[in-house]
Amino acid sequence: MRYRLITAVLAVWGLSGAAGAIELSELDGSPVSSMQQLKGKVLLVDFWASWCTPCRKSFPWLNAMQQRHGGDGLLVLAVNEDSERNDATQFLQQVPAEFAVLYDKAGALAQQYQLMGMPSSFLIDRKGQIRYRHIGFKQADIAGYETQIRQLLAEE
Repeated sequence: MRYRLITAVLAVWGLSGAAGAIELSELDGSPVSSMQQLKGKVLLVDFWASWCTPCRKSFPWLNAMQQRHGGDGLLVLAVNEDSERNDATQFLQQVPAEFAVLYDKAGALAQQYQLMGMPSSFLIDRKGQIRYRHIGFKQADIAGYETQIRQLLAEE
């Protein structure tokens, strides 16, 4: 599973050799275009849904991480798993995101990785290896998450 998530994400954006089998779109419905900015970045890929209570608490932290560490090479990508796009839009009106938000229309990416809870996130290093997986979001875990992010950003 080390490369599976990043390979699927990169394939969708045309950054790997394989054709993407999973369709992601921008929240407005437009297809995701090639995102060369992924190469060499530390990725925090977060799966979320509008009905997820911990997601309401994680979004302000994700905003802070993108703002604080974006210049150092962190890129936060949130993948919405709502069955209705409008539910995600309403959530984002209440809890704004200052990072990229994508929509997994069919829930294929979430199903492929058999998410155990919401939110679920993956920290992926600059070489595309999944280094950490988090299920849920608790204030008590923030210091550990931030240590992991700083560690990955410090690596070449």
